[in-house]
Amino acid sequence: MWRVFTDRKFLRHAGLALLVAGLCVVAASILLSRLDLGTEALKLCLQISVAVAAGALFLAALFIRRIGGDRRQIAESELRFRRAMEDSAIGIVVVGLDGRIIETNPAFAAMLGYTSEEIEALTFFQITHPEDLHIGRETMDGMRAGTVNSFHFEKRYLRKDGTPVWAHLAGSVIRDENSGRPLYLVSQIEDIDARKQAEARVAEAETRWNFALAGAGQGVWDLDMRKGGTTYSSTWVKMLGYADGELDGDTDLWLTMIHPDDRETVAEADRSHLEGKTPFFEAEFRMRHKDGHWMWILDRGKAIERDEDGRLVRAIGSLTDITRRKEAEARLTVSAALLADEKERLRVTLQSIGDAVICTDAANRVTFMNPVAEKLTGVASGEALGKMLGHVYWAVDEETGHRIGVTRPAIGGQAPADQNSRAVLIRRDDTRCSIRQVVSPIINELNEFCGLVIVFQDFTDARALQRQLAHAAAHDALTGLANRSSFIRAMEELVGQARKDGTAGTTKSVGDTTKSTGGTTRLTRGTTKSTEGSVHQFMFIDLDHFKLVNDTGGHAAGDALLKRVAAAVRGVLGPEDIVARLGGDEFAVILKSGSAAGAKIAARSIIDAIGGLDFTWDGRPHVIGASIGLAAISANCGEADEIIARADAACYAAKAAGRGCVCVAPDGESRDDREEPPEPLAAAS
Repeated sequence: MWRVFTDRKFLRHAGLALLVAGLCVVAASILLSRLDLGTEALKLCLQISVAVAAGALFLAALFIRRIGGDRRQIAESELRFRRAMEDSAIGIVVVGLDGRIIETNPAFAAMLGYTSEEIEALTFFQITHPEDLHIGRETMDGMRAGTVNSFHFEKRYLRKDGTPVWAHLAGSVIRDENSGRPLYLVSQIEDIDARKQAEARVAEAETRWNFALAGAGQGVWDLDMRKGGTTYSSTWVKMLGYADGELDGDTDLWLTMIHPDDRETVAEADRSHLEGKTPFFEAEFRMRHKDGHWMWILDRGKAIERDEDGRLVRAIGSLTDITRRKEAEARLTVSAALLADEKERLRVTLQSIGDAVICTDAANRVTFMNPVAEKLTGVASGEALGKMLGHVYWAVDEETGHRIGVTRPAIGGQAPADQNSRAVLIRRDDTRCSIRQVVSPIINELNEFCGLVIVFQDFTDARALQRQLAHAAAHDALTGLANRSSFIRAMEELVGQARKDGTAGTTKSVGDTTKSTGGTTRLTRGTTKSTEGSVHQFMFIDLDHFKLVNDTGGHAAGDALLKRVAAAVRGVLGPEDIVARLGGDEFAVILKSGSAAGAKIAARSIIDAIGGLDFTWDGRPHVIGASIGLAAISANCGEADEIIARADAACYAAKAAGRGCVCVAPDGESRDDREEPPEPLAAAS
């Protein structure tokens, strides 16, 4: 009842009623005072007036008390509101209808880096991010239209330094109680910038994850029994030709899409994992695309939650499209089979060929030897594999004795096969074998050195035959001496060397020469004048009376005698001198000594040795002799054929002088035609 009497609206109406009643009483009192009423009537009017006045005073007192209480409540409410604003951890802002910031708390000012005084001098348009201004304007428009009484949304503010900050706004529109006209807005503003940045990072990570899954041909499945089925990532369903969500739901749908030949294997792997036999589920199988073709899938998953009874609650896994890998594996399988066949054919070929083959790796370790290589090297394949090549194969040059290097080619350089036809293989027991080898480097498609292939043959017989052929080509078949062609080559080399050295060893003989006049050869004697300095001496030998042996004993007797003559000439001379049979009964000698006197002595010794041969054929003795022409080999002696011609002429002069003697040819320099040829030297016949 007291609340009714103290109600502000009741007091207002009651006060107005008492005021009207009092006025009526006053008016009645004035009117009655003019009327001539009795004392009782006046007394009654006076009592009524006093009662009305007392009631009015009482009501006025109550009204004043009520106003005072309301003011105290308003002051207390305002104090609590201000205390709440000051102490609030989130921003509180009062904004006018024109967007001006009427009042704010320190939390909001601090959030934007302002002081309260600075921010209250701005409008919310000035502190809102330009891209989010439309949100505030829409709220203002709705407030004026009466359609907005409260609001909450997210937008970006601008800090004092210009950087954006995300905030969540929740507020109300304050309206006039009587007219409903909007007065201002009160907003609570929470800083959610950290949350927004975290969401952005999560979104970015999720985007990268989705791109990674799509790029790797992977999808994700999530089996959650509480949600009623399995969900698949959009990347995966698109790979299978389906739309988002088209495969979600049925937990066994994926099994029906598996190739029948793979279904039992996959189901067994799934059961093993669900029963705890394997730490995770993994299987490769074929799955049908929506258009009907088959795709190879790698499925990996793991149960991450079970209920109290051990039943599966949730499992997560990934699906990878491995179709290309499987196709590549199939091609590799075919290639491997073909390669194995080719390798086997190559192995059989290498095992059966007549050439020896050794293969090494890049580090020069032996990786293969065929039986022929085992036989030639004397090392078994099992013992050689993995050993350095030098422990198995050691080849030297036949002429120099130096080891023939078998090394890797220079980096980036050409890598041709290295052939050598004069190699000698030295075995472990120090026996030797002439070989012909071909060393070929192995270079892969990246131009990297991978090893060597050494192919070699036993060339002993062929090398011996080559030596025999070379000897036959350079030696007389009957006597074993140098033949005419090899002798001429040797002489040309000596003549060239003499001319190159420039050693002018001239020997000028004025005597024992021959002249031809009118077809008659005349022997003249004169004086001999010599200058020592010749490099070598050439000797032309022609046998005397040899034709008689052929005529009486036959060619067999002649051949036997020629062998005896060759041995006799060779026995008189030194090992460095060159002896040759030029043909028939003609022989030639190159004395390495440059002494003319020594050459004459040697020539006389040859004549004596030939003349002293005790040759008998068919019981008949035969005596032969020799005539010799000498010519110097020096820097100014001319060409080889000129020297031979001079010596030949000297030999004929010796024969003309009676045979069995030595005649020295002139040295090749120009002479006076009137000079007489030298006299032949006497010798034993």
